[in-house]
Amino acid sequence: MDVPDCIGKLIKAMMEVDRAGASVLMDHALAEGMSPELFMSDVLDPALLAVGKSWGEQKVSLAQAFVGAKIAEDVLLRCLPKGEVPPTALRKGIVVIGNIEDDFHSLGRRMIIPFLQASNWEVHDLGNDVTAETFVDKALQVGASIVAASAMMQTTALNIRKLRDLIDGRGLARRLKLAVGGAVFNWRPELVAEVGGDGTAGNAGAVDALLSRLLFQAGEGKSP
Repeated sequence: MDVPDCIGKLIKAMMEVDRAGASVLMDHALAEGMSPELFMSDVLDPALLAVGKSWGEQKVSLAQAFVGAKIAEDVLLRCLPKGEVPPTALRKGIVVIGNIEDDFHSLGRRMIIPFLQASNWEVHDLGNDVTAETFVDKALQVGASIVAASAMMQTTALNIRKLRDLIDGRGLARRLKLAVGGAVFNWRPELVAEVGGDGTAGNAGAVDALLSRLLFQAGEGKSP
């Protein structure tokens, strides 16, 4: 199945609140040889970005956004591999990840985690509504060099500034890097600098490269 065509059909299913149709679409894609990982990264990810942008521009209804999220959950349940902590000898680095304070949109974060685990990152997931203090304390506890904060909307993304200020205030800027992500950063890239992020990635598949670069900047990784 052609990937752009598949993306368009998934967006259409989300906009028409057709949960069953989205499931059939995925069945067809997998039957034609598309891997679950490819469906998640190359179909679900851009479809979510498109619907999320429409939501931010108030072009979709609450019902459309709700069913779109449910469709994404359906896909994730079928695609996500069960992650394991990689052996220390193979581990790339340690990252603490979570949705920033007041943000409860976990789909993007849940998509990223299996990609990182598959790339031999040790991931500590803090879940939703995570305060700046919790991020930093956990990073220091587990020896992480990167904290990754997610937010879907601009109103909650601005809370990441608290995390930036805390990292700087504790003198940790050189050893603890801040990755930021979520739909809002894709259509408002200038927000990365506004909240003090050290970098972002446009999709789940690009997160490994971003974190590898940040790990190198923290003095722990190989040059990406």
